[in-house]
Amino acid sequence: MEVIEKDRLALVVEALSKGKEYQEYREMVHRLAEEGKTTGLDQSEARINFTQLNDRRMHRWEKTFKLPENAREQLSKLDSKLVFLVLTESWCGDAAASLPIMDKIAKEAKSIDLKIVLRDENLELMDAFLTNGSRSIPKLIVLNKKKGQIVGEWGPRPSVATEMVETFKKEHGKLTDGFKQELQVWYNKDKGQNILGDMLQLLALE
Repeated sequence: MEVIEKDRLALVVEALSKGKEYQEYREMVHRLAEEGKTTGLDQSEARINFTQLNDRRMHRWEKTFKLPENAREQLSKLDSKLVFLVLTESWCGDAAASLPIMDKIAKEAKSIDLKIVLRDENLELMDAFLTNGSRSIPKLIVLNKKKGQIVGEWGPRPSVATEMVETFKKEHGKLTDGFKQELQVWYNKDKGQNILGDMLQLLALE
């Protein structure tokens, strides 16, 4: 049964009460990486390895990604009080690229609060924001606090990467480990510009 908008809003508000600030989330991921653990019940070697890899990736993005001056100017003009609520897990590779950029955007705009919750602890919320019927993460939900409305969604990947994934799936049926590595190479080459562009468009700034 489809979740009505009122119910979706209630789920978002409930999740916000337990959402982590970005720095708190990063400290948790770093701690898990050092302890050889991951978020969620599935403490598989693969997910632990991805958590460790993502900890390093996020650290790199935090150090290297800089908002261009034109984006900073656009974000400074944003006057709506918004909340970025993100569903994710520490092992999610796509989130490792997008979360640090969302954090930079939220800090620059000042009118955006970024909150992060774990998907597997919030499945009812996740199921209200599926992507093509799938519990794909990261999933960004944008809430206008003053209006009390959900005004946007984004995820799990930036627009160019989404197109790459869909094309590969059509040709090969499923994503291979080789393609996933190619996707990470693309993220590095793109330097976060596609994610930034998507975010500015989502905020009606581009």
